[in-house]
Amino acid sequence: MSARLDTARAATTYQRQWFAELRRRVEAGERFALVNADAPQEILRAMGIPYVVNQWWASIVAAKGRTQDYLALLRQRGYPDYVEQYSSTSLASVFDPAPDSAPWGGLPQPSIVLAETTGDASRKIFDIWDEQPGTTFFALESAAENDVPVHWWELMPRRWEEAIGSDRLDLLVGELEGLIRFLEQTTGLVFSATRFAQVMDLVNEQQEWNRRTRDLIARARPCPLTVTDSIPSVMVPQWHRGTTWARDAARALHDEVTRRVADGTAVCRDERARLMWIGRGLWFDLDFYRRFQESHGAVFVWSMYLAIAADGYLRYGDDPLRALAARFAAFSDQLYTPPWSAQWYVKEARLHGVDGVVHLVSDDARGSYFTTGALEAAGIPVLEVHADNVDARGTDPAALTDAVADWLEHRILPRG
Repeated sequence: MSARLDTARAATTYQRQWFAELRRRVEAGERFALVNADAPQEILRAMGIPYVVNQWWASIVAAKGRTQDYLALLRQRGYPDYVEQYSSTSLASVFDPAPDSAPWGGLPQPSIVLAETTGDASRKIFDIWDEQPGTTFFALESAAENDVPVHWWELMPRRWEEAIGSDRLDLLVGELEGLIRFLEQTTGLVFSATRFAQVMDLVNEQQEWNRRTRDLIARARPCPLTVTDSIPSVMVPQWHRGTTWARDAARALHDEVTRRVADGTAVCRDERARLMWIGRGLWFDLDFYRRFQESHGAVFVWSMYLAIAADGYLRYGDDPLRALAARFAAFSDQLYTPPWSAQWYVKEARLHGVDGVVHLVSDDARGSYFTTGALEAAGIPVLEVHADNVDARGTDPAALTDAVADWLEHRILPRG
């Protein structure tokens, strides 16, 4: 098995140091924001407002085995502990009676919370944030469009107006203008259009490197890196996108993968099956992704994190604010709404030459039935795994391992 990526180690080290510095700045009185993964973080970046990504914090808590502690804090206050756990973990952190013992020293209470409201439960979680003293929630709408573009990933970099629709973009542009006014009034900082354009340029440079890396891995035989390495190597820079560090980190990942491919580095020398993982990371059991390499020669070569970085973020145009709206107006569609998502997953499965797909289906899944159906119709076998990606209570690890092993032995490996 190959050694861990240098870029994965570097990204984790950088994030730890950055988070420690953020905690010091907040303790000194500086404001910071908590933002959802699909929120337009680039505006905060341009204004110099530090932020923590809600789902990143939930993944850290889960990886440290602390999710149940935080869900218990929700139960104690009469809140449900079984809905949108990936989003509610950070809210529970506010109620932690011993924050100093929390992972990475604990999440400070944000002064600003920014999120798109994609459902009733999500909206209620953030409304509770808004009730916390010193915290203000700024909500963004979740709009839809009846007309769905074919092969949206080909349109998005430059023809995004055509792909998304002008009405949808008009709505989000107006909301972003309101967000800028809110941030200026709340923080006393001034939004600079010049600085914002620089941030947008850096993000595009970063995603171009991610696209090259995605295509390189898709062609590589055998697979040169593990999914558990690619996720931090991609996603930590994603949470810092719009910075030169993030752009350079994406380039470093590409260069390291290029060297591995040239050297013939392999995650599994006896690679017999290439697998695709659809869904959020299984943060409470990251060893899952390596479990079937020695026993079955099965390697997970794909996760959504690098792929959506490659296809979902690039936005070029003369109007940076409208381009930012185009980055996020249909972001959830790309991952979760059929036929947007279903067509894309089939495209990615074929591009990477996968032999099968393990599909995580959680209680709040949107469009999972259609994703599985589209892949099966394309001749790609799918195993659905019903679990929550941070809450292990409903998952028997042994049963999950046995189910995947049986699927590999009876459906995937016999195909040759």
